[in-house]
Formats: sequence, structure tokens, C-alpha cells
Amino acid sequence: MSTWRRLHVKVRTTHGLLTSRRLTEPHTWLYGHVTLRQSLSTGRPLRNDFFKDLEAQLAAMRKKAADALSGSSWTPNDLNLNRAPERADIVIIGGGVVGWSVAYWLKQKERARGGLKVVVVERDPMYSQASTVLSAGGIRQQFSLPENICLSLASADFLRNINEHLSVLNEDPVDLQFNQSGYLFLASEEVAHIMEENYNTQRNAGAKVSLLSPTQLKEKFPWINTDDVVLASYGLENEGWFDPWTLLNAFRRKAISMGVIQCFGEVTDFNYTVKMVTTTDGDLMPFRRIQSVKVQMPNSLEYQPVSCTIVVNAAGAFSGKLTEMLGLGSSPKDTITGIPLPVEPRKRYVYVVHCPDGPGLDTPFLIDYSGVYFRREGLGGNYITGASPEEAEEPDTSNLEVDHQFFEDRVWPRLAYRVPAFENLKVTSAWAGFYDYNTFDQNGIIGLHPLINNMYFATGFSGHGLQHSPAVGRAVAELIVDGNFKTLDLTGFGFQRILAQEPMLERNIV
Repeated sequence: MSTWRRLHVKVRTTHGLLTSRRLTEPHTWLYGHVTLRQSLSTGRPLRNDFFKDLEAQLAAMRKKAADALSGSSWTPNDLNLNRAPERADIVIIGGGVVGWSVAYWLKQKERARGGLKVVVVERDPMYSQASTVLSAGGIRQQFSLPENICLSLASADFLRNINEHLSVLNEDPVDLQFNQSGYLFLASEEVAHIMEENYNTQRNAGAKVSLLSPTQLKEKFPWINTDDVVLASYGLENEGWFDPWTLLNAFRRKAISMGVIQCFGEVTDFNYTVKMVTTTDGDLMPFRRIQSVKVQMPNSLEYQPVSCTIVVNAAGAFSGKLTEMLGLGSSPKDTITGIPLPVEPRKRYVYVVHCPDGPGLDTPFLIDYSGVYFRREGLGGNYITGASPEEAEEPDTSNLEVDHQFFEDRVWPRLAYRVPAFENLKVTSAWAGFYDYNTFDQNGIIGLHPLINNMYFATGFSGHGLQHSPAVGRAVAELIVDGNFKTLDLTGFGFQRILAQEPMLERNIV
């Protein structure tokens, strides 16, 4: 049996333990205690209404003192709505669209109003570096894996009926500005057979997609240069693009209205216990359980420990750092604890260009087989475009600076070849954002970590987290509240596949 298989078996056999002993990691912090001191001095009463006022004040002070007893949530300090509370049932780390979707669905599934105290922690109060708002905002059903296709179909249905889910009393309806123009994938002779296989998978999963010959492609979109295009795949429904910021805010607004607590700060550490379990093979396995999360306030040395029962890791591109804090990935690579969460930030550039003679209102979200993509951005000849760099040329992720030479060398030549009108364009603006890139198989990681029995993952989506967020949030909430998947079986996206070295490769990554 290979090392990876053996590790996989070890995880599954730990339930039949022989002996155990409990260790506590030296991660402890002092919790602040509230001391309430009150004094009251009264003089000789002069009027009856004085006694009434005094009695009212005493009653108020008695209530305040009672509220300050152990078990209450009262604090003598002014309440800061963005400050983390001391206790929560579930802490969601990451206030992007996936994190807020999880929060919304948890509140939807709670069995009694206020039954779950859910906190969402976001490190970027201005969302200036958030992957959600810096994305191209697309949704498609043209994937190669049935799980991804089903996630897209479920999410598209949610978006079509978004006000049935995310409307808030006395607030304006949600308008995603959903442009349902479809995705158009182009294939060369070398990859046309893969497109045909994907097409069959998509149709079997219920997606509405059509294959176009070069002649049919030219008839439908005469502005495309069809030279060297052998086959095209075009989405007929449930595809297009929308405003990412609006979706994030809609989830957030609704979740907060349902009682979810929003706070801003960075998770810098965990307080956790380790229980050593002996497997039937005689090996010791360290199982971790998180007791509390340490949240450092923005631009401050102050921090707040939040005791909790469950943690959801929806930190996107930086989710791998959280598991490192728990000691995973630092042991030898041939051990389970030595296997890191394979998610890291990858920087991608988005360029806004203006071309007055470019394609019109029927422009789809075009994905060329060279890797270059573009779509229309509003009206007036504006478009957004970009491409993923080669693996050996991945840009520096220490900042979000834009490489304009990348557009000149790698994007524009291929763009102008495919759409000759783009020979005459002008870059009007650009930005960069992070993918939460799963280096193992470029697919999401959903569910529990086998060695952390109260941390759930919702990360590693490698560019399609935004479009899948409604369905992913529901799936994670099902795992937490119901104990298993109820609507879509996403077991294949669990961490077990990483231990077993069995990747679920997606062949339609943009």
C-alpha cells in the first residue's frame, strides 16, 4: 500500500481507538473581567415625585447589575457593532460572498429564532482586496465535473429568484444587473474532443448548451475570426455575468437582519486542544478541537478571544494560513499532519478597454482556447478582458499592483487576433485580485478536516467561488446543522481526496 493510501486508511481507522490521552496546546489568553461598582447617596426627600424618580433609578440600576452577572451579554463599554463578541456558536472566518452565504443559510436552517449565534469575521473593512468584488462576475454551467455543473445550476436558480431569498423588509429589492448573454468557449483541433466530452456531461446534468461548427459560429457572431477554431460551445441559459458587490451586500444585509453578527478584524491565532488517539495500527493520531478564535481589531493591538463550538474557514486565498496556525503542514510530508491545505493566493489582472467599433449587445462571455477572455462591460464600447499566466510566470502576490506589460505582451495580441476590431482599443483602467487557488486540483474544498473535528472548509474554488456561493453556502450549512449533504452530494470535494491523492480535476478552468 502506498504512503498516501496508508495515510487515508489511518484516518478512517481512528474511530476504533485503543487508548487516548489529552494534551492542551499552550495557547492561552487572559479574558477581561468586568467589575461593576455602584454607590448611591440620598439626601432628605422633599417631594413625592422625587421618590418616584429615585425608585425608577434604583430599578434601572438593579436591572443593570443583574444583567452584568455571569451569563449575560451586557458590557459597561459603549457597544461597537464591529467588535467581536466573547462567545458564539459558529465563527465564520472570511466575510466574502461564500462566508456570508454560509451565514445566511445557517440562519435559514436554525430551528428557533436566535437558536444559533453566528459571527462573521472579515479582515478587510473596506473590502479593498476582497476576491469577491474584484472578480469578473461571471456564472456558467460549462464545467467538466457534474458537481460543478450542479452547483452552477442551483446557484443560477437562486440568483434568478434572489428576492425570494434575500429581500429585507422596508429595503429596496436586490438588482444584480444580471446580463444573461451566455459563455462561448472556443476549441482548437487539439482540444475539440474534450469539449465534446464536456458537452455530453453538461447535457446529462441538465445544462442547456449547444455546439457550434465554425460556419455556425461565424453566422451567429460575424465579428469573430474563426481561423483555427474547430468547435465552439455556447451556453443557452443560466450563464452570463452580474455585479459581485451587489450579491455580497445582499447576502450580508439579509444575514444581519436575521441576527448574524458582523465584526472586522484579523484572526491571528486559535486556542485549541489536542487529543492523541491510537489507531488499530498502533499509530498516534493528533486530533485538534478549536476552543476559541483570537480576533485582532483593525489598526490596533487590541484583540478579542471568541469562544465557539464550530469554525468555518471561508478565508479564501488566505485560508491556508489558518490551518498553519493549528500546526498542520509543518510536520514531515509523509504524515497526515504534514499535509497542508493546498490553497494559496494567485494574482489575476482584469483590464477595462474601450473599443467603439467592438462587438455589440449580443456579445457573450468569450473564452478563447489560448486562455484570453473578454466580455462586455455596460454600454458604449466598454469591455473587460484578461488571461491566466503560465504556471512558471505567476506574478508576485505581496501586492495588488497591475502589470500593464502583461496586457501588451500576452492579452492584446491574442484578443486582437480573435476579434480584429480590438486592434484599435484603449485601456481605460485595470485592477488585480486574488484567486483562492487550489494547487491540488483547482476545485473547491468543502467539509470537515479529518484532524480538526470542528473546522469546516469552504475554500479553494480557484475562480468560481462567486458563482457557486449560493449553493456552497447551503451545502456547508447542511453539513453543520443536518450532519450531511441534503440537496447536492458534494462528498467528492472533501479533504479526504487530498489525503488519498485522488484529484478531481476540472478541465474548464478560466
